[in-house]
Amino acid sequence: MKPGARNRFVEGLQERRARHKERHHLIRVAAAIGGFLVVLLGIVLIPLPGPGLLVVAVGLAVLALEFAWAEHLLEKTVDRLSEARERVKRASPVGQAAVALIGVLAAAASLIVAYTWDIPLLPV
Repeated sequence: MKPGARNRFVEGLQERRARHKERHHLIRVAAAIGGFLVVLLGIVLIPLPGPGLLVVAVGLAVLALEFAWAEHLLEKTVDRLSEARERVKRASPVGQAAVALIGVLAAAASLIVAYTWDIPLLPV
């Protein structure tokens, strides 16, 4: 992330944290629990095809309203996402196609495993 954009990001987060501290305690507890659940979901999604790291960043953004350690982890995660974006931009078309093919194959394998072992795709 560029230094100017990073500074705006951190300042905005600090402003939101100050507003969040004025909320009712139940809302703050619910936000913390929700943040932890979203981070856990993101961690589960990291090895699967999908936006796992992005989901972790969203959960950390919620937790950063309450906890300073989450803000530091969020900054590192945003930096990693920026690095990943740059690597994808620099990759050759063949490399980009290979990554897309791997994602499609992983999704297909997940569906085959779910069908074979009778794992419900949606909680019913």
